[in-house]
Amino acid sequence: MAEKKIQEHADESNTIKDPDNWTTGDEPMTGAQASYLSTLSEEAKEEFDENLTKAEASKRIEELQEKTGRGKAA
Repeated sequence: MAEKKIQEHADESNTIKDPDNWTTGDEPMTGAQASYLSTLSEEAKEEFDENLTKAEASKRIEELQEKTGRGKAA
């Protein structure tokens, strides 16, 4: 029962924050972000910018996931 309640309120959670509001958003992107972004960029035939911040990389990943169809729930 508790699990169902958690699922019902998942959209209200503060664990998913807008990258613009990240405390560390202005730091260089992580290695994992760089790796995934490189893969997505290749698939989308778009340039990979290795100088993005964490927040910028997160937004770019979302854009490229939309373009490539990756990361969508089945």
